[in-house]
Amino acid sequence: MLSAASSSRPGLRRGLVLWLYAAGAGHLLAGLLLTWTGHQALFNDYLATIEQAFWGAAAPAPARAQQVWWLGLFGATLQSYALYLLALVYLGDRLRAPAAWAWLMAGIVLWAPQDMWLSWQVGMSSHLWIDSFALLVLLPPLAWLYRHDRLTSRSLS
Repeated sequence: MLSAASSSRPGLRRGLVLWLYAAGAGHLLAGLLLTWTGHQALFNDYLATIEQAFWGAAAPAPARAQQVWWLGLFGATLQSYALYLLALVYLGDRLRAPAAWAWLMAGIVLWAPQDMWLSWQVGMSSHLWIDSFALLVLLPPLAWLYRHDRLTSRSLS
């Protein structure tokens, strides 16, 4: 975690906010990619891994079609999540509202353990790594921003 001594550095706050904007934009782009190119060869290995977890060596063709459909639906959901993420980052930044950072942390803490548990149950270790990475790169900046804005708002009152 970043130290309290660094809380007086506006450049650090700005950098963390920009990092979160980049994460939101990345989620939006990934969602668009999943929705509109899920049927492309780019995702063949990923879809094969999912199919192997549920079907074994060879999945029937309708299983692949269903996976592509689910991938598209997930992509659309991810796009929506990205907009909420970007909106909360905007509000947290402009209003210096600790609640915005807290809600983002709450959403991540709600999502990650469930996603990791479900992925672990079917042996999707790639999801465990991705989720762990997301926790590592999102929670510390959010916690720092929450603490910084909370302390700043208290000192102004």
